[in-house]
Amino acid sequence: MSARAAGPGRGRTGRITVVGGGFAGLTAAITAAESGAAVTLYEAHGGLGGRARTAAAPYRTNEGPHALYNGGPHWAWLKQRGLLGPVASVRPAEAVRFRFLRRGTLHRTPPLALLRLARKRPELAPVDVDFTTWATQQVGHQGARAAALYIAVALFHHDPGSLSARFVQERLHRAAALPPEAHYPVGGWGALIERMASRAWDLGVRIETDARIGELPRTAEGPVVVATSLDAARRLLGDTGLTWPSGRAALLDLALAAHRGDPFVVSDLDAPGWLERFTGNDPGLAPAGEHLYQGHFPIAPGESKAAGIERAECLLDAGFPGWRTRETWRREAVATGRTGAVDPPGTTWRDRPAIARGHGVYLAGDQVAAPGILSEVAFNSGMEAASLALQDLRMARLDNQHP
Repeated sequence: MSARAAGPGRGRTGRITVVGGGFAGLTAAITAAESGAAVTLYEAHGGLGGRARTAAAPYRTNEGPHALYNGGPHWAWLKQRGLLGPVASVRPAEAVRFRFLRRGTLHRTPPLALLRLARKRPELAPVDVDFTTWATQQVGHQGARAAALYIAVALFHHDPGSLSARFVQERLHRAAALPPEAHYPVGGWGALIERMASRAWDLGVRIETDARIGELPRTAEGPVVVATSLDAARRLLGDTGLTWPSGRAALLDLALAAHRGDPFVVSDLDAPGWLERFTGNDPGLAPAGEHLYQGHFPIAPGESKAAGIERAECLLDAGFPGWRTRETWRREAVATGRTGAVDPPGTTWRDRPAIARGHGVYLAGDQVAAPGILSEVAFNSGMEAASLALQDLRMARLDNQHP
């Protein structure tokens, strides 16, 4: 176990324990420490970040989230604290290199119906109807199918059309916004996590890594924020009700010797799949002369990783003729719940597992009851969990003053 803490904080109001050192846990720890609480953070792995980790050089692949959306609440929060750091956006030269696979043929533009649908405000989409049904009424079956497959990039789900229309449309509307909301932390998300960790240390947060927590810390010592995956939280709290559907995808990280004609993005509109060149925004993620692509290919429950990788290679064949002779490195994996919760028809984020669990225990992460898309859910839940924990400390202090 390793630990690091800054000098003692002044005017501490009590102690909050955070279990999990990913984006949600660090957000909760910083928020609580900024309000004067003493904070201890436990992380089971040797490094912080959770799914926001970035692999070591020479191929700096992101383990989880890729983009920061500048319309989200965490953008302003990070920027105000000097934690945002340098970010890259999609350059115009790269934007013209988008390709869309339709009926086995590459196109330079998506279907017009997809673009029309993306402009519709999310609040127009019903919660209790699936996306395919609603979108078909708006733009026809082909446009609805193309939109559902396109937005799989933000869902990691094998059948986005089966999910709540409101849930999917919110993500489609923002992912297709112009100018693009998506920005990319230079150096990968790991660089952002390092800045957040430094901020936490400066605030006096005690951080212990390689510290796997097998049982809940005693709540008598103060509130506890459980900022882990929902599966880990269910085991830690012994609460079988902590479940919510998510996505599952085969992941392919691939380095290719650079070729001038390669596309920037290839979106599969025949089946859910996406390939993106991350060195297009940040060349330092791979050795000079190589392009680093990261792709994900949602797979159904029970479907094999091999089936997803086969689809990935078919998309590579379409977009990168002769890519096999240029391959310099690859990594394959299966991710479950990589981008958090998905909402079936009739549900919203409010129906997910509640942040407040009672007895001074709070949940944070990307599968709990908090609004936002992608990493925004983890951020919002971390903020809310910290706020509720701070309220507990204030109430405890008042009780001690007036027994």
